[in-house]
Amino acid sequence: MKINNFDIGPGHPVFVIAEVGQAHDGSLGQAHAYIEAIAKAGAHAVKFQTHIADAESSSEEKFRINFSYEDKTRYDYWKRMEFTPEQWAGLKKYADDRGLVFLSTPFSFEAVDLLRKLSMPAWKIASGETDNIPMITEMARDGMPLLLSTGLSDWSDVESAVNFIKSQGNDYGVFQCTSAYPCPSEEIGLNVIGELRGRFGCPVGLSDHSGDIYSSIAAVALGADIIELHAVFSKHCFGPDTNASVSIEDLARVVEGCRYIRSAIQNPVDKDALAASNSHLRTAFGKSLYAARNLESGAILTNNDVWLKKPATGILAKNLGDFLGRRIKAGVAQHHKFVPEDFE
Repeated sequence: MKINNFDIGPGHPVFVIAEVGQAHDGSLGQAHAYIEAIAKAGAHAVKFQTHIADAESSSEEKFRINFSYEDKTRYDYWKRMEFTPEQWAGLKKYADDRGLVFLSTPFSFEAVDLLRKLSMPAWKIASGETDNIPMITEMARDGMPLLLSTGLSDWSDVESAVNFIKSQGNDYGVFQCTSAYPCPSEEIGLNVIGELRGRFGCPVGLSDHSGDIYSSIAAVALGADIIELHAVFSKHCFGPDTNASVSIEDLARVVEGCRYIRSAIQNPVDKDALAASNSHLRTAFGKSLYAARNLESGAILTNNDVWLKKPATGILAKNLGDFLGRRIKAGVAQHHKFVPEDFE
């Protein structure tokens, strides 16, 4: 799968998506500031969510977490989170100028139409939209890659969605995701990452809501190709997803960790060849047999007569047993490095 100039999948660098979501709290300035910070942290993509209240929310929608001090209803909150098409275009350009892939998850047909005009290079399908075939059909129409989150889906749901995407001819990636904010360690589901690849043979990832760096790093060690995680300026920021987000500083650590671990995985080591190349270190750190005290001619060597000291240039420590109980030919002084010729 390719997103802009990034090849994604086994053998390629891990693609890190930093999710702003609603962390901007309706402030266009904050949204731009997040793009700047995420670019400096080294992520490959920045992702928002595009909510259009009239097209998405009804009077029956309740707060997932009743966190807001100013929004009486969930609809009011989505309304406050809206940006105009021109403002979205400005955010897209700002991300482009800073070398970031710009992504935003749509939650209505109107949001799809708005984002399509920005020429996004891929679509993110939210966990709650996995079975929204009409909207997935609309997103698939451009032939762009589809990134599928599975936080609210069982295996049957995921297979149905993937089969439908395949029928549309789009490239796709699938994320293990648990829709808990924050997600406890026992519900991360790292084991699912390998099963996703085995079942679908596509790029796989983790959409992480743990609020820490460990899950993302572990996912990469288990073969994840894509990491998506929420980022905030501070864990003290206002918003419903702050507890499920990492700080910008920790985002930078995740980016570096993904790079480091992927490099280690892609460069398998031949244990024998590595040991051979470090033979000089083995000599430097190994131990030889040295006299722990002055020994007269004819003395019988005991454990009390021997020090094991660096370097390993004489009789090796592992061979001590072969010389215990043997007679010294000629007297030796303390600190003498034993050689086989010292013994009868």
